[in-house]
Amino acid sequence: MGGRFSRTETEALQTFFGRGNLTEAAAELQEKLESLGKTPLDIAITGESGAGKSSFVNAILGLNEDDDEGAAKTGVTQTTMEPKAYSNSRLPNVKIWDLPGIGTPNFQADKYLKQVKFNNYDFFIIITATRFTSHHTSLAREIHKMGKRFYYVRSKVDNDLRAEQRRRNFNEARTLQEIREHCVENLRKAGEASPRVFLLSNWELANYDFPLLQETLEKELDDQKRHVLILALPNISAKILQKKKAELQEHIWEVALLSCAIGTLPVPGLSLVCDVAILVFHMKGYCLAFGLDDESLTGLAAQVAKPVADLKSAIKKSPLASAITKEFVLSLLSKSVCGALMIVEFIVDFVPGLGSLAGGGISFVTTRYMLQSFLDEAAEDAQNVLTKAHESKAGEFISQHHDRL
Repeated sequence: MGGRFSRTETEALQTFFGRGNLTEAAAELQEKLESLGKTPLDIAITGESGAGKSSFVNAILGLNEDDDEGAAKTGVTQTTMEPKAYSNSRLPNVKIWDLPGIGTPNFQADKYLKQVKFNNYDFFIIITATRFTSHHTSLAREIHKMGKRFYYVRSKVDNDLRAEQRRRNFNEARTLQEIREHCVENLRKAGEASPRVFLLSNWELANYDFPLLQETLEKELDDQKRHVLILALPNISAKILQKKKAELQEHIWEVALLSCAIGTLPVPGLSLVCDVAILVFHMKGYCLAFGLDDESLTGLAAQVAKPVADLKSAIKKSPLASAITKEFVLSLLSKSVCGALMIVEFIVDFVPGLGSLAGGGISFVTTRYMLQSFLDEAAEDAQNVLTKAHESKAGEFISQHHDRL
């Protein structure tokens, strides 16, 4: 049944039951959980035209092509004339803003920030595909004056590496270090005292400095926005999947506590109905976070040029998000020990003086166990899909390496 309660869970239960007014406590907990799921996160992407801003937006959203629904338009000419928000249908509260390009002769950093309504954004990512100039640093200074965070990103490093591969003494690590040092030198010349630059490829997002940028953002955001950021990240590495699992797992006890609160209410049958609804909502959310839904799998299949059916074949334990219904959850409950516990709960609801506390405890244990088990299986299937998606790339690498030998 998921083991003993942790110290945090035990203290939370004691505090909860010690409040007296459980209805009020339940309402507060419900509000907290809903707030967590609806926390807005607005990320501004800026830089000169052609730097790869729109491509970066698409990469974060898990989109690769201009004709994908909801993708930011890309091109060598100026395609963004005013701030435009893009979001993933799975997490509509996360918006990535593609801002107009900087670097024109008439560019003025303070006026630019007012034009793009700088207060709308949590932080700025300043991108260049070549070299940083005074336009970038003057914009950064204005962002800093207004109390916002910013991050310098050098994009398209994969292009630089391909160009350098023609040299006989090519060394990837050395080339990347040279690019970084060149960027830092340009920023210092432009007036940036202690610049930090992240090297990225929009087409190979899991490589280079994206993991470092991601970890930096996590450290500098508050808890709620950090939670939203992690769930919004594209599923491009095992590390990101592990972070998502840890973030979702951290809040299971709170969901279980809400179920416990409902279970204490002396309304026959209410707890059973609410427990099922809670499980449906959160199980579906887990699938969406891990990309176990038709939309995400279709997009991933297009990116890696594999049939969707191949990716779905890697899913062994979890259903897709669309298959998680009340009937599905009830069938899971009926097959588990928790199902028996919930039947007991339904009975004790009708026994005066016994139903309230017993029902609450059973609801807590049931919800906690079911969500933890489902989360474990969904995370495992997400890793299986990621492995399947990159099977061909590994094979191509081995084949190319063999041909060179």
